[in-house]
Amino acid sequence: MSDRVFNVLFLCTGNSARSILAESALNKLGNGRFRAFSAGSFPKGAINPDAIRLLERIEYPTAGLRSKSWDEFSGPDAPLMDFVFTVCDDAAGEVCPVWPGHPMTAHWGIEDPSQVQGSDIERERAFVTALRYLENRIRLFISLPIDKLEATTLTAKLREIGHAEGSTARRGDAA
Repeated sequence: MSDRVFNVLFLCTGNSARSILAESALNKLGNGRFRAFSAGSFPKGAINPDAIRLLERIEYPTAGLRSKSWDEFSGPDAPLMDFVFTVCDDAAGEVCPVWPGHPMTAHWGIEDPSQVQGSDIERERAFVTALRYLENRIRLFISLPIDKLEATTLTAKLREIGHAEGSTARRGDAA
């Protein structure tokens, strides 16, 4: 196995819930093999409080999390990304910047837990479900023999992961 650390960017429109959950989850589950980041095309400027509460409750990393623009990751001083995953359908449909280094991309859309209206318990359930779907995808991703797969096979596997349980994408959709 390689000692290389892979950079992964999770994108969502607002960068306040799903992409934040994914960033924290990969930084925890990736065991140092992956460095996760998140950003949004139209960041809200604040993380959803339900997302932070959940991450803190399960002792996932929250230090340094913030809602930010994807522009931070398209400039010459930005870390080079190996992978870019959209986690909301709106971001997947937007014209993304050209990422330095030409990372592999895939769409891993799930429902937005921050859109759930209702009691504290109903909102918490939505965030727990979103995180579970993201963790499932992340576990599949980090189990891939990334160093050993050729590019087209790896791309196909990344897109297949995006169709796991909870996907908002239809089977025929391309990422």
